[in-house]
Amino acid sequence: MALRNHSTIAEFILLRLSADPKVQILLFVLFMGLYLLTRMGNLMMLLVIRADSHLHTPMYFFLSHLSFLDLCFSSVTVPKLLESLLSKKKIISKEGCLTQAFFVFDIGGTEIFLLSVMAYDRYAAICYLFLYNQVMSGQLCMNLVWASWALGFLDAVINIPLAVNLNFCEAHIIPHYSCELPSLFPLSCSDISSNVTVLVGSTVLHGFGTFFLIFFSYTRIVSTILSISSTTGRSKAFSTCFSHLTVVSFFYGSAFLRYLMPTSGSPLELIFSIQYGVVTPLLNPLIYSLKNKDVKAALRRTLGKCLPQ
Repeated sequence: MALRNHSTIAEFILLRLSADPKVQILLFVLFMGLYLLTRMGNLMMLLVIRADSHLHTPMYFFLSHLSFLDLCFSSVTVPKLLESLLSKKKIISKEGCLTQAFFVFDIGGTEIFLLSVMAYDRYAAICYLFLYNQVMSGQLCMNLVWASWALGFLDAVINIPLAVNLNFCEAHIIPHYSCELPSLFPLSCSDISSNVTVLVGSTVLHGFGTFFLIFFSYTRIVSTILSISSTTGRSKAFSTCFSHLTVVSFFYGSAFLRYLMPTSGSPLELIFSIQYGVVTPLLNPLIYSLKNKDVKAALRRTLGKCLPQ
């Protein structure tokens, strides 16, 4: 009987956000609107950065890759969420579930590394202003982006294959709107101790390694800014870091609380996942465009070229 139970689970049921059909329709409209705005905002950032030569600098090079990651990240989970809100059966296959978990790890991990790279870029721009173009060469920028992708992929490759061989018993309801490893482990009847150890270990190394780089960069940045005698100069230097710090706070805070807190199926876990999986990809282009004079000026120039006079 035990062996049969181990082998029969080939699909999971995603927990619905609400059992009320009217509320499900409202949630569908809400998340569809957020998803479309996310795609439009990040595509706008990509196109403006590519089209305007004034934005062909390391900072905006990294920002364009952040926008691309946000496009990919929102597309990993939100379409399945929208499908679940409209369908009667909230089902996802085991293979589909693990594939989704793989890309959450891969793209989310890449974004975390890229955010630490962007912190280093701000450090170089403020602390080594006159050597900035030499320090942040085009080849170095490209290598840092490739390293971010490689390390994010490595993180996924370390964790997801371990979950492929897990057996799942009668409990097959995921208390979540998407597939993530912390939600899958409690459903398994296999020994998950090694999986949990690897997950916590990689999350801690991944998280605190990149957090240390960000913390070091901003410690040096703050020290340099405080040494600036001009109030206007200090304000301008701080403003260049505000957008990045806001993005880091939103993404890091929710993502690491989600992956390090014990899985209980609480609404708090759902809120954290929605924040870094749905809300943050939407906020990133808004934060960087609304608080950035260069982006707004580039957008006006781009629209001026595209729209008939």
